Formats: sequence, C-alpha cells, structure tokens
Amino acid sequence: MNRRVAMVLAASAGVVVALAGCSSGGSSSGSGGSSGGSTKGGLISIIVNDPSNPYWQTEGDVASAEAKKLGYKTNVSASKGDTNTESTLVDTAITNKSVAIILDPANASGSIGAVKKADAAGIPVFLVNAEINQEGLAKAQLVSNNAQGAALGAQEWVKDVGQQGNYAELFGAPSDNNAQTRSTGYESVLTQYPGLHKVAQEVANWDRTQGHDKMQSILQAHPDIIGVIAGNDEMALGAIAALKEAGKLDSIKVGGFDGSPDAVAAIKAGELQYTVLQPVATFAKKAVDEADSYLKTGKTGASAEKQAFDCVLITKDNVDDYTGPFTLKQ
Repeated sequence: MNRRVAMVLAASAGVVVALAGCSSGGSSSGSGGSSGGSTKGGLISIIVNDPSNPYWQTEGDVASAEAKKLGYKTNVSASKGDTNTESTLVDTAITNKSVAIILDPANASGSIGAVKKADAAGIPVFLVNAEINQEGLAKAQLVSNNAQGAALGAQEWVKDVGQQGNYAELFGAPSDNNAQTRSTGYESVLTQYPGLHKVAQEVANWDRTQGHDKMQSILQAHPDIIGVIAGNDEMALGAIAALKEAGKLDSIKVGGFDGSPDAVAAIKAGELQYTVLQPVATFAKKAVDEADSYLKTGKTGASAEKQAFDCVLITKDNVDDYTGPFTLKQ
C-alpha cells in the first residue's frame, strides 16, 4: 500500500493548504469575458455547491484566495445543487460583468444551459469538481480522477473487510457523473472477489443525514453485512452514526471518499477505515490560474479541456500527514 500511496502522491504534487475566508467583492472593474488581451483585475464569480460541506467550502475558499492573490475581486455563492438557483447565479455574474466564472456544476446535463448563457455573454467558464455532458462550452473542466480514486479505495476496503461476506454501497447524487464513476470504480475491483456480495445499494445524495437514514434501512433488511463502501465522506459518516446507534460499528467496517476533516478525525478515532482524498485544493487553485491565463493570453495553458487530478488514500498509517483541509503533506 505504501508504494501505491507514494506513487499517487507524486502524481498529485502541488496540493496547497486550503486558505480560509471566501468573501464577496464589489462589481467588476473590467469588461465581460475576454478571448485574450489586456484584461486586468475585475470580478471572478465563484459558484460552488453547498459550503455546509467542508469539501465545497474549501473549493470556494481556495479559488477565492487565489483570485485575490492574482488581483481580482471575488464573489462566492452556492447553488445547493439546484439548477434553477445556479442559472440565477450565472445571470447575476453576467449582470455584474464578471470577467470569468468558476463553477461547480449542479447537474451534468442540467447545467449545460447555464454555461451556454455565460458563453453567449462572452464570459469564460471554468468547471471544477464535476463535469457537464458537453465539451467545447467551458474553457476547462478540472476534476478528481474519480475512477482511479474509487479503485484505490476499493482495494483498501477489501483489505479491511476481507474477501467473504455481504456488503452495502451508499451512492451519491445520480445527477452528478462522479457518483456513477465512483460506483463503477468500486465494482471494477470488488467483482474480482466472488465471495463478496453487494446486497444493497442506496442513494444518499452525498448527504450525512440521508446516509444515516439509509444505513438504518439497510441494517433492517440486511443485518448480516460486514461492510459499507460509500461514495463520499458525508454519507460514510452518516452510516457510522447509524452503526453506532445499532451497536454494530465494531463488526461493520466503513470506507469513505473525499478526505474531509471530519473523515480524518473518524479515522483517528478508529471509526472509519480510510478515505480517498480528492485534491480539491489543487484543482480549485488551478482553475483560477487557468482563468487568469485565458483572460491575459486567450489560452488556458492546459493541453486539454478535461483535466483529471489523481486522488490519494488516507488510512491510519498516514493520517498524521494531513496538514489542513483536503491537504496531505508531501
């Protein structure tokens, strides 16, 4: 495992400490988007999903801090995963003459219209964390390598749980392509072990409360499961709470995905077996850097629109190397 982690860490070089303090800036001092030229400063609008989740909070904080460092004003807002809210926020960004938009899309298909609106207004859009189902609209789509991360997590999960028994999966929001990608990544590993049987898969929409409630239902139907593999940390932490209430945390092991501070604390407490760290601090910063490059030169500096950043496994063996939100010491 250590060799694999070292290799992934090398691939993920550049993770930065997440900087706190996203805030709203004033109106833009520049014109709407540019395809290259002398654009200097101006407003960058940053639209995340839900900052009550530390993952998305970090995403907004890091993007805002980097934009301010480069001389821009920022406005950070949240769609809460709702495409109507997202559309309104994009309208606001257009009205405020944003020079660029950093967007964590609410829906792989449903967010295409919002990106089209910004593009039609001449404002370049840079997507982070999640993709849309159309290329050529956003100037860049920067995401975690979810397939690689899921395979990494599933391999560790088998080591912790064993190769025989029934298990359950907590699935993220179906509107987010990341949910299916992670589930497929889990399957690619776990189906190699014929003694493991998935007896339940419940959608918990990335949410801790839903993870708790769905775990309760799973336990009623399948009290003999030996493990739970979750699509993100919030659902995993909800499952852990339900298992504690049922007195079954010692016999049912849980794996997560994100690398959130709460998940790290749960690993230290011996409640969560592992989490897969998404380098959100890296690609949130990178998205702003590419936006800055595009505004100044007409090019992002990247070789492709879609860019994937490898994930890193966090276990009890390296958990003390966690130095800040979604940041592992190199």
